[in-house]
Amino acid sequence: MAHPQSIGILEKKFGNRLQQQVALHNYATARVGGAAAWFVTVRNTTELADAVQTCWDDNLKFFLLGSGSNVLFSDEGFDGLVILNHAKKIEMKISGEHPTLWVESGASLGLVARKAALSGLSGLEWAATVPGTIGGAIYGNAGAHGSDMHSNLLLAEILQHEKGKSIWKKEDFQFSYRSSIFKRHDESGVILSATLNCVYDDPQKIKERMNVFSEHRRRTQPPGASMGSMFKNPPGDYAGRLIEAAGLKGYSIGGVKVSEVHANFFVNSDQATASDIYDLVQHVQKTVNKEFKVELELEVEMIGFNQTANNNKANHGKASI
Repeated sequence: MAHPQSIGILEKKFGNRLQQQVALHNYATARVGGAAAWFVTVRNTTELADAVQTCWDDNLKFFLLGSGSNVLFSDEGFDGLVILNHAKKIEMKISGEHPTLWVESGASLGLVARKAALSGLSGLEWAATVPGTIGGAIYGNAGAHGSDMHSNLLLAEILQHEKGKSIWKKEDFQFSYRSSIFKRHDESGVILSATLNCVYDDPQKIKERMNVFSEHRRRTQPPGASMGSMFKNPPGDYAGRLIEAAGLKGYSIGGVKVSEVHANFFVNSDQATASDIYDLVQHVQKTVNKEFKVELELEVEMIGFNQTANNNKANHGKASI
């Protein structure tokens, strides 16, 4: 990977925060993955925009990483720059009839929901236990308990290669189930910040609703190292039900297995490799398709694989939750 101009610019901007050969398993919730050729942590949206624009200007491949909860890096790693998004500023605007939250894209979705609750702002209860960042949640239209980011987003500031910065309304994102135009098209851009709508409510009532959702998560989702839901639910059905009905609950390859708590979760139970997980993905997809004629589509981004699994293309400028 020869990009001396962009690497030199990044070194001047970020100093020793720009690192080489950084192990990605330390930044992924599945605890697998090889090394990033280059790695930098950005602390605010200005730094995020600078890093991304530098990559675009020199055609340096990059991947924007959030909490690492919805991504699988290959054992070979990533031959480019991984940008870890730690732009986390949160501002509450609670005057007037329509309170809003302004948040940078690297802020934790769950933390934003909990801060809103403490201030008597309702609407994000569903997100209190959902892992990931605001940017990643918008990118993949994250959701739970009958709601999603489409329901909460008002506006977002984005950066595009040729067009620079602009403000998008939520309609511009063309949201669909667990997807947006950003996830479907590599060239869409990068999310810098977002404005979310809320409504006033009693903080205690908000807390009670959040506790119900938290308890549901503890009952139905496995502990341990995983990436969250592996597959999108097909129309009119559930991926977990299909996987279980195919007899795959508890099935393992290498150090990874289909969770016995919820079959749409793959758990790194014994020093799994990314290849183990990839092989299990393919096995589950083929088995479910053979049994039920249903093609399971990945919800997780797979980076650095020769992708024969049914997945959205993931390469230049992609982002994870």
